[in-house]
Amino acid sequence: MSSQSDQPTRLREMPPPSHLDLISSLQGTIRDCLKDCISGDEPVAMVDFPNYRNVGDSAIWLGQMAYLSSQFNKTPSYMSALHDFSHDALDEAMPSGPILITGGGTFGDIWPAHQELRESILERWPGRPVVQFPQSIHYRSMEHADRMARAIARHKNFVLLVRDEPSKEFAEKHFDCQVRLCPDMAFHIGPIEPLSAPRVPVLAMLRTDQEKAAQYDLTAYRDVPVEDWITESRTGIRIAKALGVAKAAASLDAERIKQAKFDAAAKARLRRGIRQISRGRAIVTDRLHVHICALLLGRPHAVLDNSYGKVRRFMDAFSGGTALSHRATSFDDAIDWARSQAAHEAGA
Repeated sequence: MSSQSDQPTRLREMPPPSHLDLISSLQGTIRDCLKDCISGDEPVAMVDFPNYRNVGDSAIWLGQMAYLSSQFNKTPSYMSALHDFSHDALDEAMPSGPILITGGGTFGDIWPAHQELRESILERWPGRPVVQFPQSIHYRSMEHADRMARAIARHKNFVLLVRDEPSKEFAEKHFDCQVRLCPDMAFHIGPIEPLSAPRVPVLAMLRTDQEKAAQYDLTAYRDVPVEDWITESRTGIRIAKALGVAKAAASLDAERIKQAKFDAAAKARLRRGIRQISRGRAIVTDRLHVHICALLLGRPHAVLDNSYGKVRRFMDAFSGGTALSHRATSFDDAIDWARSQAAHEAGA
């Protein structure tokens, strides 16, 4: 008869990583993905500042700025939003050095203005290093994808970072460039403290734009507040920008002043979003950056998908392995899970 010590040792199932471990790990992955794209001794441009209400894009911007600051103590020598981008101004500010394009979910033909900017950069500066920070790719028309493929082929020095495996597979099949799987840049913000104590057990943060996947039946859940995070006070953003400019004005450096204005607006938008999420003891969402910000906050949340699978695809690649997030199979399942988490958190 064999003793217990003679029995094969069974590998214990490892517990899921904490959200802090996940954040640290994904920051390391980002640094690995970008380590040969940027150096400390050359200027960089950062284009396509998200000068609009979506909190998630502001989180991406702030993560990008945090990355450049923490890794290189670097301020971009040229910055622009979509509306004020100038090829000539970029050339004047920095005749050489890599052009960095803000990450997000605009690579494809759902948001055509951003794609047109991307293509114009490749056409204007063939051979100059251009780095697309992590994006999700979605084309409804292969004609549009073919146009991008031609621009990339002519350019010959484009690095494309993508946030999920299907985007990577699509890019490797259709585009002649370096393609790397990389987490969303918002993770470089790091852990975030809540801005208020929870006020409701469950808060639903659901898309109201063209990426929403479904019109959910909310009649059975009248006790659950349903919101999005694309409504803001224009006056508040103008004030935030003005204060940012005032703080940087003594430098007399135009790009530092512009960065201060951009960063102040992005921080104001992120604070608004974090204040919203903080109100729920548990969250239900179909927004990728509500999922990411909930991880940064350490807040339990049930996740539904957007119209083309962006959220689940990102979770499959990077962020689906913690106990804080639940991949819901339906809206009812999401609410049930969030309610159970809220009750647990309340009793903890």
